[in-house]
Amino acid sequence: MSDTALSITLIVNGETVSERVDARKTLVDFLREDLALTGSHVGCEHGVCGTCTVRVNGEIVRGCLMLAVQCDGATVETVEGLSDSGEIADLQAAFEQRNALQCGYCTPGMLATAQDLLKRAQTSGRVPSRDEIREQLSGNYCRCTGYHAIVDAVEAVAIARAEAK
Repeated sequence: MSDTALSITLIVNGETVSERVDARKTLVDFLREDLALTGSHVGCEHGVCGTCTVRVNGEIVRGCLMLAVQCDGATVETVEGLSDSGEIADLQAAFEQRNALQCGYCTPGMLATAQDLLKRAQTSGRVPSRDEIREQLSGNYCRCTGYHAIVDAVEAVAIARAEAK
C-alpha cells in the first residue's frame, strides 16, 4: 500500500466495511481485490463496457470510473448483494431460461442495469418497451448473445412483475 492510503468506511451489500485503501484505487478493484467480491468484472476500464456496474447509494455507476475513496460513507451494492437478497432472483431465472447468458462476463453488469430499469418501471406502474430495454442496456456490451435473448429475459420479467401487482 502506498503512502497515499486513506481510511474509508462504507456499507457493502449490507455489511459495514472499514479499510485503508490507496487513494487511486478504483471501486471495482477495491471490491474485487480487497473484499473478494468478484462478480463485477473489469473490462474496458473506460466506463463504456458496463462489466463493472454496481449500485452506489441506489444509483447505477461504473466501478472503474469511481475511486473507492469516493465511496466513504456510501452504500454499495454489487451483483452478489442483489443476488443474495433475492432482489434479482426472477431476473436471474429469466436469463437462464431464455439463454441470455453465454460466457457470463457481461451478465453481472447486465443484471444490475436491467434491475435498475425494472425498479423504475415498477414504481411508475408500467412495462418498459423493448426499445426502452435496449436503450437501458446499450451501455453494457455483450459479445456472445446478440442481445435478443437478454431483451427477451428483461421483458419477460417486466411483464411478470406488472401482472403480479
